Amino acid sequence: MIRGVIHGFTHQIPDGDPEETREWVDSFDALVDRSGRGRARFLLARLMERAGELNVGNSPPTWTPYVNTIATTDQPWFPGDEHIERRIRAFIRWNAAAMVINANKTADGIGGHLSTFASSASLYEVGAGKVLSGLARRINRDISTAAIGTPAEVEAALAALS
Repeated sequence: MIRGVIHGFTHQIPDGDPEETREWVDSFDALVDRSGRGRARFLLARLMERAGELNVGNSPPTWTPYVNTIATTDQPWFPGDEHIERRIRAFIRWNAAAMVINANKTADGIGGHLSTFASSASLYEVGAGKVLSGLARRINRDISTAAIGTPAEVEAALAALS
C-alpha cells in the first residue's frame, strides 16, 4: 500500500495494485480531456486537502500561486546583504547551541548533532571582548571560559592545549 509520495519519485515505490493505478491514471487523463487542466488542478488541490484531513501524510506541493514579476535578467546576482545574513545565521546557531546546553541540564540527549556542544567543558572565545564567554556562563555556570584577544593569549592557549 502506498502511504505517500516519497520525494516525488513514485517509480521507486512498489505498486501494490497496478491495475487500480492504471484505472486512476486513465480516469485523470479523461478528466483533463473532458474538463480541461483548470478542473484537473482544482481536483488535485481538493484531493491534497482531503489527504491532509485524513492524515495520509502527503508532502506539500513544491509549486505556489506566486508569480515572479521581475525578469531573471533584471534580478541582481544576490539581492540581500550577505554580511548581515551571516551574522543572523551565527546568532541563530549560537542560540540553538545555548538552548541545547540548557535543555540537557534536565534531560540528556536533546539536540541531535547540536548536543555535542552540551558536552563542552571549555569555551575559547577568540577576538576582542568577552561577549560569548559571558553568555555561556549565563547558560551554564560550570563551563570554563577563556577570552583570547591578543597574539600572546593565542600562543598561551595553544600551549595549554598541547
